[in-house]
Amino acid sequence: MSEVLYESAGGVVTITLNRPRQMNALNRAALAQLFAAWAAFEADASARVAILTGVGERAFCVGRDLKEPEDGPFDLRSIPLIGTTVQVSKPTIVAVNGLALGGGFLFAQMCDLCVAADTASFSIPEAKLGRGAAWAAPLVNLLPPRVVMEMVLTGTPQPASRLHALGFANAVVPSAQLASTARAMAESIAANAPLAVRACRQMLRKAYTEEFAGFTAADAEALFDPIYRSEDLVEGSLAFREKRQPAWKGR
Repeated sequence: MSEVLYESAGGVVTITLNRPRQMNALNRAALAQLFAAWAAFEADASARVAILTGVGERAFCVGRDLKEPEDGPFDLRSIPLIGTTVQVSKPTIVAVNGLALGGGFLFAQMCDLCVAADTASFSIPEAKLGRGAAWAAPLVNLLPPRVVMEMVLTGTPQPASRLHALGFANAVVPSAQLASTARAMAESIAANAPLAVRACRQMLRKAYTEEFAGFTAADAEALFDPIYRSEDLVEGSLAFREKRQPAWKGR
């Protein structure tokens, strides 16, 4: 059985962690398959948006599989992280179906949008295990610093409802509605002009990282110039006037 499932339909790719008996913990095989899944998504021109989720209702992902013997000091380069070890230029949505601990919380952090089941919770348990949590530092861009400090120092799980109220999750829904909610969000993105979506995503990801400090007006002009020269720009205006859905070409 594959540790990671990959499905593509209607411009939306769904990547699913498939180790429910291990609470979708990440062993070496799962990590390798995740690297391959993200590469396949990026390479597929017909794929506009990806959803990352897990099998079952108990856990989205509880991080590294601590039952698997470690083969040396932990290295973040062994984890498929969007923007660091994996380059993805298209939008991603995480659908958190249960516990998101350690690396699972990291995956929720790296995606562009987050939908969570009302039974989901998020935790940084490393202090309870004597492990480091260097990956948690960027959370201060997504949550109030003192909330991050509380989570790092106590390791206490936080319910999805609290993280939704603080702006980390875009929506919290009953478990039975999680997949359909994430799918509807993905389809609404996939229906938009792909060049504009990618450029806006790139701009905003820069805006909440240190890269934004050097982001100039010239950078913005270079980023969006291809859009204003694109066939999709003409098509979008024409479709609006003709009161029809646009036929995007991505060029």
